[in-house]
Amino acid sequence: MKPIIGISGSILTNVGSNFNGYIRAYVNQDYVDSVLQAGGVPLILPMNDQTETANEMLKLCDGIILSGGHDVDPNLYGEEPLQKLGEICPKRDAFDIALYNSAIEQKKPILGICRGYQIINVINGGTLHQDLSYADGVWIRHDQDDGPTVLTHSLNVENDEFLNVGVERFRVNSFHHQILKDVAPGFNVVATSDDGVVEALQKIDDDIFIFAVQWHPEMLHKIDENSKRIFANFVDVVKSRKKK
Repeated sequence: MKPIIGISGSILTNVGSNFNGYIRAYVNQDYVDSVLQAGGVPLILPMNDQTETANEMLKLCDGIILSGGHDVDPNLYGEEPLQKLGEICPKRDAFDIALYNSAIEQKKPILGICRGYQIINVINGGTLHQDLSYADGVWIRHDQDDGPTVLTHSLNVENDEFLNVGVERFRVNSFHHQILKDVAPGFNVVATSDDGVVEALQKIDDDIFIFAVQWHPEMLHKIDENSKRIFANFVDVVKSRKKK
């Protein structure tokens, strides 16, 4: 049986059409394609405000991907909103937190991407810089204007236990204006950019598997072997832990 990988969903509000203001549940197709290519079965988990449903959703899944999207509400890490904070969605924060907690309770592996990476850090006691401009020493362009499959800045791999890319340095795409400030206790830094920005985290033991990245490997999975490997490795982890 192929493992079922839940993908956290978001909402999209139609603008300028016959259905102006109409709200749709969605995830970007690249998440779905990445899971399929890796040998998993993707299952979109629609965002809703009945967070108690998260536990039932997780019972249908063998692992979960927390996907990208809105800025995390800074109230969750004890800060007031600053001038350059982007759009937040507290309902999505609550939904993602409920999914995360259910996955931990059920010992299901978790992969976090962009916003998913950031909220994992916040849930576990870490903090964020609300904008790149609020962090000292950041000189690399992390919010690129290039297309989703363009590789821009480099990463330095510090811990290759899960990534297994076989190199100490490789390039990624980059679409974020927030970065980690304080890394959550108990998490290991996996990769950083040349300006010191933490780009990947992991926490792995017998009961917990969490791996999270700041970039968007799902956008690169068709053209970049390192990105493809992230999903293949994750599906393999889900399979192995499902058998236990």
